[in-house]
Amino acid sequence: MSDFKFIDLFAGIGGFHIAMESLGGECIFASEIDLFARKTYEHNFKKSNPTLFNEGMFNDDIRKINPIDLPDFDVLCAGFPCQPFSQAGHKRGFNDTHKSERGNLFFNIVEILEVKKPKAFFLENVRGIVNHDNSNTFKVIRDIIEDELGYSFHYQVVKASDYGLPQLRPRTFMIGFKNEGVLSNFSFPSKIPLKFNMSDVWEGDCSREIGFTLRVGGRGSNINDRRNWDSYLVDGEVKKIMPEQARKMQGFPDTFEFPVANTQAMKQLGNSVAIDAIRACGEVMITHLKTLTNMGINMESSKNKGEWTELYSFLKLINDKKLILADKDLNIQNGFDHFNVTKVTTLNIMESCYLQDNDVVLVKNATTGFENKIKISDFLNTNILKKLSNSIKNGSRTFNIPEFNLIQNRLGISIVKGGNSNQKADIVLDINNNKISKENEGFGIKSYLGSKPTLLNASGNTNFIFEILNFEPSAIDAVNSIDTRTKLKDRIEKIHTLGGAFRFSKIETESMEYNLSMVDSLIPKIMSTMLLEFYLNRTNGISSNLENIFNNADTFGTDLISLQVKVKRLLVAILLGFFAGKKWDGNYVSNGTIVVKETGEQVGFHIIDKASLENYLFENIKFDTPSTTRHRFGSLILENNGKGYFKLNMQLRC
Repeated sequence: MSDFKFIDLFAGIGGFHIAMESLGGECIFASEIDLFARKTYEHNFKKSNPTLFNEGMFNDDIRKINPIDLPDFDVLCAGFPCQPFSQAGHKRGFNDTHKSERGNLFFNIVEILEVKKPKAFFLENVRGIVNHDNSNTFKVIRDIIEDELGYSFHYQVVKASDYGLPQLRPRTFMIGFKNEGVLSNFSFPSKIPLKFNMSDVWEGDCSREIGFTLRVGGRGSNINDRRNWDSYLVDGEVKKIMPEQARKMQGFPDTFEFPVANTQAMKQLGNSVAIDAIRACGEVMITHLKTLTNMGINMESSKNKGEWTELYSFLKLINDKKLILADKDLNIQNGFDHFNVTKVTTLNIMESCYLQDNDVVLVKNATTGFENKIKISDFLNTNILKKLSNSIKNGSRTFNIPEFNLIQNRLGISIVKGGNSNQKADIVLDINNNKISKENEGFGIKSYLGSKPTLLNASGNTNFIFEILNFEPSAIDAVNSIDTRTKLKDRIEKIHTLGGAFRFSKIETESMEYNLSMVDSLIPKIMSTMLLEFYLNRTNGISSNLENIFNNADTFGTDLISLQVKVKRLLVAILLGFFAGKKWDGNYVSNGTIVVKETGEQVGFHIIDKASLENYLFENIKFDTPSTTRHRFGSLILENNGKGYFKLNMQLRC
């Protein structure tokens, strides 16, 4: 049985795979797009890891990965494309316009980390990534990982020769841990002497002890050329490096085979990682991970504001024993309608809290059958809840609230949501009033204790693609060079000034286009028009935006009331029904939503009163501008067909 599970992204020929497997890991998913590298990878690992290949866990394109569908894992490994940050790629970085968008593939890693929340990650890239674009690129990477994802971030530029291999190969290693907390004392391993030198590699007297960095291309340079990397003086004779030598320099075992031509083998080895360096740093990473566990450190003891709010809402429902129903302005509905709450649980825990009339909560564990009666007022009241909500409001990034942990321990509740993003329901309730009596009703949570909550998070799935009519290729630089504070608006206006016009083409992913059309066939076109209105005129409110485009004669063949109905249905479908990256079956997977207001007061909506829910969303949801770099939009792109395209991203916030 393996000690940990890892995934191998931008896997190449499996350098990470060999290193992590030697440390007790099991590779449960891998992704590599190059056909020849895939052939070599499968040839060498299919016998030892047949499940990876027989169960469809060997992916060919990370851009097609829906993170929701990935199996759970502990460590994410990725030597993501280095060309955009290297001399060979002209250091374009995140602005790389190569058709594969190599410079932006880092953000696919981000999406996986965001959804799956593994315990740790190990990333590798060229040395130049640290200083690329005056260190702005590296700052973006670090800020996203630390501030948005809640991981620690440790990095070091290492050489293969630092860890025993006779090759320079300076590379930036990045390692981080989820909610590492106070034990953020990870350090990279000390350097070790060479295990062998280039004379051992050649089995002859070589003029160099440590070899040049293996590279892709450029073979055939003179031994005295400063750009030389593949020529060596061995026993007084000039020799060109071949796969047999390159394999040793990268730390691959002698049993590793290349079912491809030598030119391909050299290319694959030049793109690979130095195995011994990965293994040495991976070993201290896994040791640190085990230390956290062995010392009883709960990797989830620190949470972000959203995660703390889920727990706050859970406790408030136990204390209040009711959920107030709200109108579109989040005020209590006429008549003080509410649900009585008799049970509180989640989809992720075995414990259910049964609320009894006499100030008692009965906690039942579905697995063990253990029952425990606890007096609510002994650990919870309005003042304590107020203190907890203030702690959430005043927190930043990920943080710890000891009072929460004490209450959890008192209840015997370990987690609430458990880090699973493939859910619409954060909390599950038994509810009743004079209209309904329901069991196991799922509610999502929207919290105003931090920044305004999102209804639809930005991702590659939410990019809308527009064809630019009357496109002139010469316009690309004139548009994309605009870097003002309002660059999206200014770029759109520049395209118009140059005679271009926007025509909606498609949504970037098939699943999102399918889901929008499931609501109504006109919705993709309606939302694309609303996006243009937002980015051009900054009309962010859904209701006012829709009215503006209707008044500007874009009626879509119907009246304003009909458009409002369609958009309201869409907002509810996003809230309760579908995920952007997965085709929707048309069913709601949650029954309502709970809104935690800035004051800590809590109100709710239920699908039984769909009109109130629709009106709340329609009057309060706004378009928002996410990061253009992270979500790969906002630039004019020339495709191979000679046509120009422009992407706009849809993010919706309450």
